[in-house]
Amino acid sequence: MSLIINKEKCVGCTLCVKACPFGALYMENKKAVVRPEQCTLCGACVEACKFDVISIKREKTAQADAQARGVWVFCEQKRGVVQSVSFELLGKGRELANKLGCELCGVLIGHDIESKSQDIIQRGADTVYVVDHPQLKHYVDDAYTAVLVRLIKKYKPEIVLCGATSIGRSLISRVAVKIHTGLTADCTGLDIDPHKKILLQTRPAFGGNIMATIITPNHRPQMATVRHKVMKEAVLDPSRHGKLVKENFEDNVYVSRTKILDIIEDVSATVNIAEADIIVSGGRGIKGPENFKIIEELAEVLNGAVGASRAAVDSGWIPYSHQVGQTGKTVCPSIYIACGISGQIQHLVGMQSSKTIIAINNDPGAPIFQIASYGIVGDLFEVVPLLTKTLREKLRK
Repeated sequence: MSLIINKEKCVGCTLCVKACPFGALYMENKKAVVRPEQCTLCGACVEACKFDVISIKREKTAQADAQARGVWVFCEQKRGVVQSVSFELLGKGRELANKLGCELCGVLIGHDIESKSQDIIQRGADTVYVVDHPQLKHYVDDAYTAVLVRLIKKYKPEIVLCGATSIGRSLISRVAVKIHTGLTADCTGLDIDPHKKILLQTRPAFGGNIMATIITPNHRPQMATVRHKVMKEAVLDPSRHGKLVKENFEDNVYVSRTKILDIIEDVSATVNIAEADIIVSGGRGIKGPENFKIIEELAEVLNGAVGASRAAVDSGWIPYSHQVGQTGKTVCPSIYIACGISGQIQHLVGMQSSKTIIAINNDPGAPIFQIASYGIVGDLFEVVPLLTKTLREKLRK
């Protein structure tokens, strides 16, 4: 779509300039002029113009690029270390690529990171595209976006996957806008339609009450972000070999409007629940902040982390950093113990991939029992301390 201004009919009334909420219009020689890079095609100027001077040209929906081929994974790295969410996406990406009969490719952007390409190949990638430059050492929106956009336009992938991390969300949304394609955020499931061979992107919708499957039939690449710990990591295969493709661009591509002055590490005494192998979570059934002590004691015995439902966090009983669920963190521990958590879909989305789920609740009809590996129907204030005591005695031996 594009904004069209009929200069011959424009009377220079400035009504459109005043109506534009983005400052995309200005007057030149008493005629309205548009700044394309600032215009969002919201239509406010069209409604404001009393002389039918402005219109929005809607182009015919573009057909999918028949040349698009390959599944790409943006492999996020921090300080030269490829993040585990990338290995999770490579696992799913390998599966998708096999169904499509195409290559799985990793994209690695940074500085002094070429050696890490082998880590990506050993996790299933056939080809790794590497862009290495000093100005890419730390993530900056402008430079990383410009680089990824150029790679996509040159090699034309069919699918691009990215982690739904703070970096991934910032980057991939910008890329989608630049290349005029769709983007499905926070997917919990990805698959290929066996007949149409298009990407099926499943994610929670309407506050997590339903699961929606979204498709991008008319534009390429098909793009999606996936939360950390939703999918299993690709298996490491040291014997795998792949192709390395190094790309370089003009210096202006790496220029950014922002500058990193300093990086301050988040120092915390708590275990990161997203990486924890055992998590003990408390919900509304805990009844108060003081009662989280029994959750903490069980977690300590198991050398695990303390999690919480949104209800407990919203009540101010525990900080947000402990929240598990759609609006918190997605986790995939070996053992997840849910204490006093009913199991609404918003919470289940964040922990249902756990290998073993143990539910403790006094309501036998609680939804959490439907996905639990083991369920204990009883008063958590009796069950949890007894469980802690028993485990402490057993683990001492």
